[in-house]
Amino acid sequence: MTTYKKSGVDIKLSDKFTEFLEKKSKAIGGFAGLLSIDETKGKYSIVASTDGVGTKLKLAFMLDKHNTIGIDLVAMCVNDLLCCGARPMIFLDYYATGKLDLGRSKKIIEGILEGCRQGESALLGGETAEMPGFYQPGEYDLAGFSVGIVKNSEILDGKKVRPGDVLIGLKSTGFHSNGFSLIRKVLGEKKLLKKYASRLLTPTRIYVKDVNKLRAALRRRKYDVLALAHITGSGIPGNLPRVLPRTMSAAVYKDSWKTPSIMREIQSLGNIPEADMWDSFNMGLGMIAVVRKEAVKTALKTLEDAVVIGEIVKGRNEVILK
Repeated sequence: MTTYKKSGVDIKLSDKFTEFLEKKSKAIGGFAGLLSIDETKGKYSIVASTDGVGTKLKLAFMLDKHNTIGIDLVAMCVNDLLCCGARPMIFLDYYATGKLDLGRSKKIIEGILEGCRQGESALLGGETAEMPGFYQPGEYDLAGFSVGIVKNSEILDGKKVRPGDVLIGLKSTGFHSNGFSLIRKVLGEKKLLKKYASRLLTPTRIYVKDVNKLRAALRRRKYDVLALAHITGSGIPGNLPRVLPRTMSAAVYKDSWKTPSIMREIQSLGNIPEADMWDSFNMGLGMIAVVRKEAVKTALKTLEDAVVIGEIVKGRNEVILK
């Protein structure tokens, strides 16, 4: 039996560290940080998020495929901004390697630029650090920083969510950029990793255009999205409660969508417990929106691959898998 903790990742310990940070700074919390802009007389806030690609980079090294990993980098940042209701505007990258390889570096930046195009952001700058002796030959690390803006009256904070509201799932393109330490632990052998690597390197879906389209369609009918949750590390059980009131829970119906076959294959190969699957992977949904029951028809008509996956109920800020 293979678990996330056995692969070297302790989710509960990470959650404790996050709780520590939130106590140290009131601005920390949620999917991104918000700072009200005084010069706009309280009408707008700056929203910022930072993230990386994690050990998915190991597969890029193995296949010597570097033109899509930049899309993952942008996706992990801009998708978080959406959860606050923000419009992504600018992106910055940090690229560090032992010895600069111009051909490989160009491919990485091409991916970042494509991610910025999909995420409707301008690549405003970044840092390239050449650090001899710090990284293994052919390896590098990436970090991204996304900044956007939101009207304070349009911030998504989950406060309007109430029992009876409906959960709309937006499908993922696979594992996205989370859980790869567990995946690599399961696949282990280089030969087996290579067999699955090309499928595992599918870039993370960027939801900027989808969310903009959804919100515009709902607003035309006097509705709006009430909350958005980006499903990353800790899966649906760990991310969805972050956008719900403390007195609300989410009833999620597992049979309402199909988990990608690649995830079930990895589960079978590693004998991964079902609970670990839900706590480690997105299970086929990369973003979840909460809308009023009356807005569901419009939402499903607007986004072809969206699906109703559950509802909001009274509870203790948790996900109830049914």
